[in-house]
Amino acid sequence: MLSEAFVLELHKRLFGSVWKWAGTFRRTEKNIGVDPIQVAIQLRQLLDDAKYWVEHGTYSPKELAARFHHKLVFIHPFPNGNGRHARIMADAVLTKLLNEPAIDWAGGYRLEAMNKRRDQYIAALRAADGHDISDLLEFVGA
Repeated sequence: MLSEAFVLELHKRLFGSVWKWAGTFRRTEKNIGVDPIQVAIQLRQLLDDAKYWVEHGTYSPKELAARFHHKLVFIHPFPNGNGRHARIMADAVLTKLLNEPAIDWAGGYRLEAMNKRRDQYIAALRAADGHDISDLLEFVGA
């Protein structure tokens, strides 16, 4: 599950009926995310880090999922669909690797729509970009 092949396949399964490029890394700059040349490299580093975190119990399960999710969104490997993909990846790590329940990301709201919960989610991700993960940990209930 913590492999580039799985990351790409999950994105393709989620969005393949919407975008024919689904499951392929972005090749252009965006206003967020790392340089496209760095996507595969930084994704590999994240996946290796996550394997280590799981194997060594570095973080509590929800903190591990939150950190994994944030970094995957930060890398922004795809032209679109990164948030939903990263939330599902984080939940897969929790449920399949750690035998823990998934995170209630939406909290009764739709994260795709503009609302208070989405604003909190985006603000927590931006704070984590600045190396303050406390709001994201609170958001996921860690």
